[in-house]
Amino acid sequence: MKASVNDVAERAGVSVSTVSRAFTRPELVSERTRKKVLQVAEELNFSVFRSAAALKRGQTFRIALLSGGHIDWFAARILEGLNSVLHETGYDFSIYAISHDEERARFFEQLPVRRNADAIIVSSFNLNRDETERLRAMGIPVVGINVVSTDGFDASIGIDDIGAIQMLVRHLVSLGHRRIAYLYEEAISLLRFSSYRRVTGFTDLCDELEGVSVTAIKVGNGDDCVNAAVTALFSSSEPPTAICVHQDSWAIPLFLRLPQYGIRIPEDLSITGFDDSDFAEEVGLTTIRQCPRDMAVTAARMALDLIDGKTLETPHITAPVQLMLRHSTAAPRA
Repeated sequence: MKASVNDVAERAGVSVSTVSRAFTRPELVSERTRKKVLQVAEELNFSVFRSAAALKRGQTFRIALLSGGHIDWFAARILEGLNSVLHETGYDFSIYAISHDEERARFFEQLPVRRNADAIIVSSFNLNRDETERLRAMGIPVVGINVVSTDGFDASIGIDDIGAIQMLVRHLVSLGHRRIAYLYEEAISLLRFSSYRRVTGFTDLCDELEGVSVTAIKVGNGDDCVNAAVTALFSSSEPPTAICVHQDSWAIPLFLRLPQYGIRIPEDLSITGFDDSDFAEEVGLTTIRQCPRDMAVTAARMALDLIDGKTLETPHITAPVQLMLRHSTAAPRA
């Protein structure tokens, strides 16, 4: 037999109306009481009331996460941050991992028809005009995390990819490097990931710096990034003395592979990554630290506020990054 709202109220020692407000108007209930009610509701496997409230207010108590590609380090931290906020508020979130254009088209065709979310959080890639209009027609908030552009988003939080990569370049130039390469993956779909602004930021700054030559190494997936980097290093008459790698998940394997070819790091080659992800500190990789979990926490709170009809004081936020100097970079050999 399923528990009723009266069962929850009796077990929690509060009134039925307080249980109701804990789910539908949490701002009217103290944090202590709300947590107690939610805990009791979970213990009693109580879900009928939440469904009734959802019907009454036209809500689903679900937030959709639209994320590009597979669940990597960045995406995993996004999920951690969202869950840390949404779980306690009684919200679920559905993950839509978009890895190719067909999946993307299917998502935007089906979601507006189903209307099965109260807000959408988009992580890392762009929305085109048609997609934005489809979501706006649903009348639900759209929040971005590290999106290419904030156009069409009610709120967003993200890092400055251009400024961050240029921080790394200036560090390498200050050490004396004048031949610098950038290793990145070629885009294989219409998904425009925000991280590709790093390529533009890298080349633009290097073009401005006198006496600095650059090489862009475009690669595919997996081990190909390491093999392509090694090939570029050995095939050039004037190989780079430093290489910026698009993300740590490629930089770390490269860091570990190059000594097998007799290339010492940082004596022969300086390497930088991006993210400060798992194991970057352990191997000593100089990189840029970003905190996707913290960004997701902020995005979830903004989505909930927008669902409740609140006006955000700062709807678009630039999240901080930090240059993490470790022993994978040093001055080039004379």
